[in-house]
Amino acid sequence: MKCLFLRIFTVASLSAILVSCQQNSKQISTNSTATDSLQASDTDCDITIGDIRFTRALNGADTLVDINDRGEVTFRAGEKKDFFCDPNGKLSNNTAPILLTEIDNTKPFTLQARIRPEFTEKGLYNAGVLYLYANDKLWQKFCFEQDERGNHRVVTVRTIGTSDDNNHDVVKGQDYVYFKYSSDTETIASYYSLNGKEWQMVRLYKNEYPDHLWVGISNQCPQDTGSISYFSELELSQNAVSDFRMGE
Repeated sequence: MKCLFLRIFTVASLSAILVSCQQNSKQISTNSTATDSLQASDTDCDITIGDIRFTRALNGADTLVDINDRGEVTFRAGEKKDFFCDPNGKLSNNTAPILLTEIDNTKPFTLQARIRPEFTEKGLYNAGVLYLYANDKLWQKFCFEQDERGNHRVVTVRTIGTSDDNNHDVVKGQDYVYFKYSSDTETIASYYSLNGKEWQMVRLYKNEYPDHLWVGISNQCPQDTGSISYFSELELSQNAVSDFRMGE
């Protein structure tokens, strides 16, 4: 009888742990919606770039972009503007301007852009950036960034409560890259290209973002007194790449 009781207790305990883990996993994607979770400094806007209509601006982003008649964007950032949730708390900053458009994350999507930051000698961590954004604690940014050695590098930062920081390839011989996010609803991946045709995957993970998600563009200047990035060839579609390894 004692053995039977212990067996029942053990099975019940394991079931409770499993349910708890499943609930915690769901909380990553359902604890807030894109519509009601933007930070206090978000504002409505109505900016169209190509075929993309941006309707939310974080940290005054709508006042920091200029768009020419070809759909090319000049995006400015002021002094020490960054978005990062430091695991140690010392470098946390949520002041970078971000221009956002809402998408239906229950459907496939692909966001693509050509990015050219104005890198400078003192512009440590300056970057032109693509974003996936649910709320201040759940997002990913995809940066063409200047590193500590002055290299111009592909960088991804994924945040679930706190941010990680992943340095990828160094880009040599040109001052621009193409970036792309793509999701088939289950999986989401980040790619870069030197010519907009051949793509290199740098990050892939399970898509656990909410059904309503924001995507967008940003410029950051964590250390210097200000910076500019240029965006062009912006495209957003409700289709996924057909080959997640090749990004095509």
